[in-house]
Amino acid sequence: MSRVGKKTIKVPAGVKVSFKAPLVEVSGKAGSIKKIVPSSIAIEIKGDEITVRNLSDDPGKHNLHGLWRTLVANMVHGALNGYSRDLELQGVGYRATVQGSKLSLTLGFSHPVEFPLPQGISAAVEANTKISLKGADKELVGLVASNLRKIKPPEPYKGKGIRYQGEIIQLKQGKTAGAGGAGGGK
Repeated sequence: MSRVGKKTIKVPAGVKVSFKAPLVEVSGKAGSIKKIVPSSIAIEIKGDEITVRNLSDDPGKHNLHGLWRTLVANMVHGALNGYSRDLELQGVGYRATVQGSKLSLTLGFSHPVEFPLPQGISAAVEANTKISLKGADKELVGLVASNLRKIKPPEPYKGKGIRYQGEIIQLKQGKTAGAGGAGGGK
C-alpha cells in the first residue's frame, strides 16, 4: 500500500470538493478543476478530510493510489491559492504583450508570434520581458509554460530565447581564432 496514498487531505475553508464516480470536482476562490478518476480509485469525503482508496488488487494499479492522492491534493491547493509559473525573454528586441486572451511575442522571427491562452490561464507581462502565468490547474499551467518555451528555447551559444525564471543555461564555448589547423603551418 502506498505511503503517500494513505495520507488524508485536509480541505481548507472556502474549497468545495465533490466526487461522483468517475468525476472529481474541486472549486474555490482561484478557480474550478475537474478530473476523471480511474475506476480502480475511490475518493471519500468526510467533513473536511478527503481519503483516496485503491479498490484494485492488481499490482499494476497500485501506483495510481499515491498518484491520485497527490493530484487531488494539488487540485485542492490550486482551487484555494492557484499556481503560477514565470518565464523570461532573453535577447535583444525580444518582448511580449498581452492582448485579451492572447500573448503576442516578438522573438526575432520575421513576424510576431500569437500564442492563444487556454481557458483558466491568465498572463501578465512585466517590463516587456517577464511573463507570469497563473491558473488553478497545476498541470495546465506547466503545460502552457512548456509550450511557450518551445516556441524559442534558449540557444546554447548566447542563451537567447524563452527560459523559466531562474533557469541556468549551460553555454557552449564558441570558435576561437588561431587555434591551430587552417593557415597556421609552414
